[in-house]
Amino acid sequence: MDTVIVEHAEMSTKSNGCCSKKGPGYATPIEAMSGPKESLIYVTCVYSGTGIEKPDYLATIDVDPSSPTYSKVIHRMPVPYVGDELHHSGWNSCSSCHGDPSANRRFLILPSFVSGRIYVVDTRDPKAPCLHKVIQSEEIVQKTGLAYPHTSHCLASGDIMISCIGDKDGNAEGNGFLLLDSEFNVKGRWEKPGHSPLFGYDYWYQPRHNTMISTSLGVPWAFIKGFKPQHVSDGLYGRQIYAYSWPGGELKQTLDLGNTGMVPLEIRFLHGPSRDIGYVGCALSSTMVRFFKNPDDSWSHEVVISVEPLKVKNWILPEMTGFITDLLISLDDRYLYFVNWFHGDVRQYNIEDPKNPVLKGKIWVGTLLKKGSPVVAEDENGNDWQCDVPEVQGKQLRGGPQMLQLSLDGKRLYVTNSLFSSWDKQFYPELVQKGSHMIQIDVDTEKGGLAINPNFFVDFESEPDGPSLAHEMRYPGGDCTSDIWV
Repeated sequence: MDTVIVEHAEMSTKSNGCCSKKGPGYATPIEAMSGPKESLIYVTCVYSGTGIEKPDYLATIDVDPSSPTYSKVIHRMPVPYVGDELHHSGWNSCSSCHGDPSANRRFLILPSFVSGRIYVVDTRDPKAPCLHKVIQSEEIVQKTGLAYPHTSHCLASGDIMISCIGDKDGNAEGNGFLLLDSEFNVKGRWEKPGHSPLFGYDYWYQPRHNTMISTSLGVPWAFIKGFKPQHVSDGLYGRQIYAYSWPGGELKQTLDLGNTGMVPLEIRFLHGPSRDIGYVGCALSSTMVRFFKNPDDSWSHEVVISVEPLKVKNWILPEMTGFITDLLISLDDRYLYFVNWFHGDVRQYNIEDPKNPVLKGKIWVGTLLKKGSPVVAEDENGNDWQCDVPEVQGKQLRGGPQMLQLSLDGKRLYVTNSLFSSWDKQFYPELVQKGSHMIQIDVDTEKGGLAINPNFFVDFESEPDGPSLAHEMRYPGGDCTSDIWV
C-alpha cells in the first residue's frame, strides 16, 4: 500500500486590495444585479452510471433568446476518462477577487465526485471551452488523503478550496478540505490537523465574520450506490453543520440539527458581506434551517420552513419527504428558492424578514407521484391521488427539479433534474433511460410568482452519444451560487 503523507497548507496571504482597480466579478451583490444578461450557461453532463460507456462532458448552452441557437447545446467538451461522475463546478476567481486587477475568471474547476479527479477547463473562448489540466486522484490522495471532491470555491487569496467527502475507500473519517494554488497545484488540506468534520458536503464562507460553515451528507460508501433507509438508522448520514474560523481552519463549533435537520446539503449565507445569517436545506427532513450569529460570536439555528411529508403507497417508506436538494438566494437577499426533488415543486420565499419566510411562488415541474406511476399518495380522508405533470414543447417533464441557477437580475430561474446517477436510477429510472432536461422559469420579482417559459427547453435525450444526466449550471460571468463578496 502506498504511504499517504498528509500535507496541511496555509492559504496564500495575497490581499484583494482596493476595489477601485477592478478584477473579476462585481464590487457588490447589488452591482452584480445590473450586470449583463446571461447569453451562455455551462452544464455538467453525466454518462457515469447510466450504462453508456462514454466520458462525462461539459455542455455549453445558448440562453440568448435573440440567437438562432437559443435553447440548444452548441458545444460539448468531453473529459478524457470514463466513470468520473462530474457533479459541481466552481471558478478559479470570482467577486472575492474583484479588487485584484491581475485576477481573471477564466478557468472552471470540475471535481469528479466518484473518480476523485479534478478537471480545469479553460473558457477563454466562452462558446468552446477546452481542457486545460487534469489533477489525478492519486496525487490528491497521496498528498492529502482526500477523495470524493464536491464543492469548489475561489478565495480572495487566489487559492481554490474544494470540500471532499471522504477518503479513497469511501470512509467519512477521511473528509476535509483541499487547497489548490492559483496554478492548480495541490497545496494540502485547509483545515488544521484534528479539525476535520464528522461528515462533509457543501460549504460557504463569510470573511467579515471570520467564519466558514460546512454541511454533512454522510458516508460515501453508503450513499454512492443509492439510498437505504436503514443507513439513516445506522448513523451513516449527517445532521450537523460545522462552524470554522476563517481563514484559520479551526473547527470552533458543531451544531447538531437533530431529527428536524437530517442530511443538511446545500448551504448559503446571505450575499451581503456583513450579514451573519444563512440557510441550509435539510434533504431528508425537508426543512429549511436558518443559522445565525449570537452576540458572543457563537452560532445558533432554527427551523423556519417545514415541507410536510406525504402519506404514500408502493414506495420505500410509508411517508415521502419533499427532499430539498438545492437552494439559492437572490443577490439582493430578498428571495430564497429551493426544490423538492421527490415531491416535484420549486418554491420561492420572500426572506426580507429572515426569521419568517413567506411563500410567494410554487410550481410543479415533475414528481414521483405523476399519473400512471406506481407510487400513490393518500390524502387525509384516505383517498388516493396523483399529479399531472406539465409539458414543455410537447414533452412531459421527467424526474423532479434538482439543481437551480438564477439570473443576476433575479428574473430567470434555470432548473435541471439529475441528482446523482445511482439515485436517479433508483428513484427516477426514466431519467437514465431518456436523459435529463433543462427548463427556465420566469420569476416575478415584484409580487412573487413562478411560471415556466414555454420557449426554453433543452432535452438531453437526443445527445449524440445517447441520453445524459444534467446537473450543475454556471454562467461565464459569475452567478449567485459561485460569487462570494469580502
